[in-house]
Amino acid sequence: MGINLNPFTWWNGATWGTVLYGLRGMKQVGTDDLGNAYWEGGKDTAGRARRWVIYQGANDASRVPPEWFSWLHHHIDETPDRALPPPRPWQKPAIPNMTGTPLAYRPSGALEKGGHRQAATGDYEAWTPEG
Repeated sequence: MGINLNPFTWWNGATWGTVLYGLRGMKQVGTDDLGNAYWEGGKDTAGRARRWVIYQGANDASRVPPEWFSWLHHHIDETPDRALPPPRPWQKPAIPNMTGTPLAYRPSGALEKGGHRQAATGDYEAWTPEG
């Protein structure tokens, strides 16, 4: 499809209206490793600063790393780079939900993996109401 749907569709990323008009007067406070931009400005109904994310690519909430999720939901006041300690060497980076993609987890019995499960090991005994 050669048509640019960005002005009209919200599920492929921010629309032009959001970028041109919705962010006017707001402040970008940071970005994450996936390229998502985080913004703050104005007040919500509770009097707290409004915070939101402009996704790089598809709008999928699982693409927000845990540290930025904490900031978005006012669990921490400062941005993650200021409020949280640096990541430990053993911590893995956050990954988005891969369901519905070729990278999704599929157990050995899944049709995409041939549809054959391993045989039962003999430790299973079916329940019967008389037993």
